[in-house]
Amino acid sequence: MGGASRNDKKRRQEASDRRLAAAGIRPEAKSAPDRTPLIVVGAVVVVAVVVGLAVWFVNRPAAEAVAPAYASEVSGAVIAAGTGPVVIDVYEDYLCPQCERFAERYGDELTAALNRNEITVRYHAIAILDPLTNPEGYSTRAANAVVCSVPAGIFPAYHGWLFDSQPAEGSAGLTDEELIAAGTELGATGNFAGCVTGGTNSPAIAIETGTAAADPSLRGERGFGTPTVAIDGTKIDLNRTSWLQDAIAAG
Repeated sequence: MGGASRNDKKRRQEASDRRLAAAGIRPEAKSAPDRTPLIVVGAVVVVAVVVGLAVWFVNRPAAEAVAPAYASEVSGAVIAAGTGPVVIDVYEDYLCPQCERFAERYGDELTAALNRNEITVRYHAIAILDPLTNPEGYSTRAANAVVCSVPAGIFPAYHGWLFDSQPAEGSAGLTDEELIAAGTELGATGNFAGCVTGGTNSPAIAIETGTAAADPSLRGERGFGTPTVAIDGTKIDLNRTSWLQDAIAAG
């Protein structure tokens, strides 16, 4: 149950620095938080772990982050990015280590496809791991903050920052003050701080989580878990690493 390796920490810090650079912000030197093991189990919903994903997140060469050039909007707890013909639904919990690995592995690839207007990505803010922080509730607070980031005009960069700064399970998670400070650094506009501290989107996140968990089309052998990805309503196998290119070619 140990933390991340030194190479993992370096890899995540480099990813964070690239994301900030793409957003026009000079990264400051800091330590990335430790990670906990890849298998996570929620108190209410069994979290399915996508076997084999981790292979793609180890010892990958550094690359320049792809700067996002697409619009996003939010409805409830679903953030729609881009307007392309292929619709991809991504269900993610911001405390989920596999979700962080998915974002690192496919983030630039998704951004490039969004920039080319090939896809629409619907990011579902899910909170199934609330019991795994002390006090409970970080998954909901982080999901609320990322939904708040859309009207604040910082969604792509803030979405990446949440995963780059992902706290360990069993910790208290990031504080509201830390969530707000990151948004401010990224250039949040409007009442971003009030949205975060007020938990404005928490009811919508609870509804979205319950809806996803109850959808039989999103379940694997071990139940509903994160990350889950569906294309045009069909859950895909993330062990097939060409899934995005195949979907774009078929679309």
